[in-house]
Amino acid sequence: MHTSSATQIMLFHRRDTGIVAFAHGEKYHWAQPALESSGFQRRDNGTYLLPPSTAGEAQAAAADLIRTAERLQITVATSPRRYLGDIADHLAEQLPGTWNASVTVYSQPVWQEDLVAWLWDSGELMEAARAASVPYAATLNNGAGIELLLIERPGHPTGYVVGAFSSEGFDDNYQDATAPASLVAEESDLAAGITDRFLPAYQQALHARRTIQVTSALDRIRTEFRAWKALVASTRYSTATPVGIEALGTRTEEFLTRAWQDFLAVLDHGRPLLEQYPPATRPGNADIIARLSSALTDAEAVLVCDTPLTRQERSARMWPAIETWLIDGERLLLQDRPTAAAAHQPPALPASEPPRTHRR
Repeated sequence: MHTSSATQIMLFHRRDTGIVAFAHGEKYHWAQPALESSGFQRRDNGTYLLPPSTAGEAQAAAADLIRTAERLQITVATSPRRYLGDIADHLAEQLPGTWNASVTVYSQPVWQEDLVAWLWDSGELMEAARAASVPYAATLNNGAGIELLLIERPGHPTGYVVGAFSSEGFDDNYQDATAPASLVAEESDLAAGITDRFLPAYQQALHARRTIQVTSALDRIRTEFRAWKALVASTRYSTATPVGIEALGTRTEEFLTRAWQDFLAVLDHGRPLLEQYPPATRPGNADIIARLSSALTDAEAVLVCDTPLTRQERSARMWPAIETWLIDGERLLLQDRPTAAAAHQPPALPASEPPRTHRR
């Protein structure tokens, strides 16, 4: 990552709203007394504001700040760009829906490293967070799960980069194969670029990522189920050693526990995934979606049940939901993989009840 030991105060002139400043560098805290003694007021987001004043008063305050900063070995510079917070506020008004904008200052250079784990990006934004200097940024949040990060394009006199933070429920975002590429645009093109290009690409990438999460979970459950079913049918391990009744019961409990743990991914992503499949797009979709949604509701009830459940009770209530997703979920999700639909057949499953220990 790019870091600098030098500390700098950056100034942004804003029409009718005074001067905004922030400090950046390893000794950024040294800038606070210099700013405050020159009339700047610290704000909650880490920036400082010099309230609107006459041109002469503003010049005097700036001159005083420069003199004080020089004694502290801090440089002062005026940005030729418009203040990023103003750009973000304007974007929030232009984007579809309701958006809120805020500014975050990464005064200590290493603070921006925290961005890497949370960004979901395959383009220039991630590279900037990893290797360039990002002294401050603006976030845009629509309150419905989408949060964007906006920065000045590093190394360029103009232009901006905007990308996305990962949606809730996902980990390991760095270098995720489904991540959308950040948008690079001039200020005049940002709103249109986000609305027409970035947000549709983001939604498509999110759908693909949710599909992978759900199908992977169901594939793991299906594989475990086949292994369990084969064990019950033969009552022998793969080494031909007989399986005792107690051991078989233990393996059943282990299978159900793993199945439930894997199914939590379906609970996290199943419902928003169903919203991406309009019921009228294919015959039978409405019934499939209704069954899958009902299965999620039943499984969610197990999570929030007020009465403590035994393992057997939990298994009896959760297995029908898992089974529904193994069958109907496969049918629905294969719509995104039409070439595989004809070759792939769901495995035969038992009646809608939890697997039972084989008894002789």
